[in-house]
Amino acid sequence: MKIGILSRNPKLYSTSRLVEAAEARGHEVHVIDTMRCYMNITSMKPEVHYKGENLTGFDAVIPRIGASVTFYGTAVLRQFEMMNVYPLNESVAISRSRDKLRALQLLSRKGIGLPVTGFAHRPDDVDDLIKMVGGAPLVIKLLEGTQGIGVVLAETKGAAESVIEAFMGLQANILVQEFIKEAGGADIRCFVVGGKVVAAMKRQGKEGEFRSNLHRGGSANLIRITPEERSTAVRAAQTMGLNVCGVDLLRSNHGPVVMEVNSSPGLGGIEAATGKDIAGLIIDFIEKNAKLGKTKTRGQG
Repeated sequence: MKIGILSRNPKLYSTSRLVEAAEARGHEVHVIDTMRCYMNITSMKPEVHYKGENLTGFDAVIPRIGASVTFYGTAVLRQFEMMNVYPLNESVAISRSRDKLRALQLLSRKGIGLPVTGFAHRPDDVDDLIKMVGGAPLVIKLLEGTQGIGVVLAETKGAAESVIEAFMGLQANILVQEFIKEAGGADIRCFVVGGKVVAAMKRQGKEGEFRSNLHRGGSANLIRITPEERSTAVRAAQTMGLNVCGVDLLRSNHGPVVMEVNSSPGLGGIEAATGKDIAGLIIDFIEKNAKLGKTKTRGQG
């Protein structure tokens, strides 16, 4: 097969592992810088060009699209879909998961466990918003934030009001969520491939840090998850429409709650913590499922 990997940096661990796993199985692999692609949007014959070359003959494409380039990255992926190239994750599913508010609303509609979450536009509504999520301490999140950036723990009602009003004053969209104290600064990353949890790790924030992101100095260890946690992760992935994703859960007093569904999860932490060949499992999934034109959206929506 001829496989394209949309990635801005071929030296990243996740990208290089996918290349290694695909080439080990005899596939031809091309790493394509998403932001260097440009498109001919024409009737009946859509094209993607890259450094002066028309990209043709691809059987599948693996999107590794960073959050900061979601808009352009999904436009490039959508163009490949319109060329009938099989996408590991579809453009619509990636856009859905990247919009934190939309993702939470979709998960909520499916009855999947979530932290109590509030969203408002006007500072006048802050007092009721804080009450709605159970009062302080609470977590305030920028909708556009990633890797723990733009996430604040407000210990008191006064601190929460100040932070919320400051963000609103900057015209920033924010979510306000209950603080799951019993999680103890730890979360669970479930790695889903093709509707199955193939690996799971517990990420623990460093001392004094409530965010468990590995980028922020957290540690990762192998963990055995419960059937309920496994089911929650699979349902969350299905709700987003993602074939491959990382589902981040917290263990709360009322069962597992989903914090985020990541459409481009890193492979480094999960492979190191579990010792599993996750990149190989992803390529196996592509081998079994990649067929020309096998995309639900084909550029719709």
